[in-house]
Amino acid sequence: MDMRPQPFEPPAPLPRTVPPSRLEIIRTVLRNPLELWGEPSYTLPWIETRFFREHTLIVNDPGLIKHVLVDNAQNYRMGDVRQLVLRPILRDGLLTAEGAVWKRSRKAVAPIFTPRHARGFAGQMLRQSELYAAKYADAGENGTVFDVANDMTELTFAILADTLFSGEIVSSSGSFADDVNALLHRMGRVDPFDLLKAPSWVPRLTRIGGQKVLEKFRSIVRNTMNLRLERMRAAPDAVPRDFLTLLLQQAGPDGLASEEIEDNILTFIGAGHETTARALAWTLYCVANVPHARAAMEEEIDRVLASGAEPVEWLELMPWTRAAFEEALRLYPPAPSINRAAIAADRWTSPGGETVEIPAGITVLIMPWTLHRHELYWDKPRAFIPERFLPENRDGIDRFQFLPFGAGPRICIGATFALQEAVIALAVLMSRYRFDLTPQTRPWPLQRLTTQPAGGLPMTVTARAA
Repeated sequence: MDMRPQPFEPPAPLPRTVPPSRLEIIRTVLRNPLELWGEPSYTLPWIETRFFREHTLIVNDPGLIKHVLVDNAQNYRMGDVRQLVLRPILRDGLLTAEGAVWKRSRKAVAPIFTPRHARGFAGQMLRQSELYAAKYADAGENGTVFDVANDMTELTFAILADTLFSGEIVSSSGSFADDVNALLHRMGRVDPFDLLKAPSWVPRLTRIGGQKVLEKFRSIVRNTMNLRLERMRAAPDAVPRDFLTLLLQQAGPDGLASEEIEDNILTFIGAGHETTARALAWTLYCVANVPHARAAMEEEIDRVLASGAEPVEWLELMPWTRAAFEEALRLYPPAPSINRAAIAADRWTSPGGETVEIPAGITVLIMPWTLHRHELYWDKPRAFIPERFLPENRDGIDRFQFLPFGAGPRICIGATFALQEAVIALAVLMSRYRFDLTPQTRPWPLQRLTTQPAGGLPMTVTARAA
């Protein structure tokens, strides 16, 4: 008899068994789009459907995903609804720019995010993680309750500010995490007018409250740019060779416009750390529910830290820690949807001979949220099982079955940075403390720009025995 406990299934909406009415679609999209998807989205390789007048192809098949995002990527532009949500915030930042503007921005920021360069940030990531861990120093043996979702936002912002901006983000706010939450809650949500594809100049009532916070972020960016430009003019050889300096050096008629630089800085300040923060919080929550995974991580972390290995080596030396983080990325992908629209008619034929016709103009929706929980591609898809990402098991995961960072030309440029940052942060925090559930720890995944725990994530933080 198998006496092993059933694997932990963290909270998530159950697939709908009855298609929603139009009114239900609007209500659900306003409340939480993750609750919209029905059983076919979790069981079929692709589905054609219509949302209002929107002809949509929902794609789960890894081969078809590869076709859209890689093999014929030039035939697919960004989806309309996605752009209506994101462009008011990020404008021509790297996540929302298209065509020549995107190519200029990608070329400008690429050097700072090469794997070799990203590995050079390990020391700063370690330093900021250790500084932040001191926040919990008074937790003691009986523990203290902290909102881990808020804390991870603060920690990853500190890392981003140090590594990419050399600590020179000009902000007078003492509640940056609250500002991020307010911005995403107000601005990072789909409005009914988006579904109807109303022009961007039509006011979105759901976002009116976010405009003030957005302007605050814009002000922070402009002040940060101006301070660095003053330093560059006064002592050009003394300024840090970081992301901020690199971008500002791209200004000019043959490079980036000033507005494009501002948009890219805002993209990284407002969203560059947010995805990692959410995944870190979900990781700490999930491992608190799986004792054997936490024990394996603690043993691994203690052993590697005792060996004196440099932090740049931790990503490779801590497979359990990385696996737990990637499993949290699977269950709670920070970017739960990838939206494209076909420019010209296209077709794809599966290895089994089935042909999918893709008409011009159709919206192609690739949902990491449903793909990562799909019954065709994962064993026990709703369960938290880090072992599936251990090195000996990774060959069983198709490259286009797991898309926390997207794929193709628009793959997340900071993927290596995020993985290294996450492992270092988890190693520092879990070497010193345990994060446990409280009676109030009842998270529910909520889709805004990222997959965040509604109401925060209160956990008891306790010092580990020396």
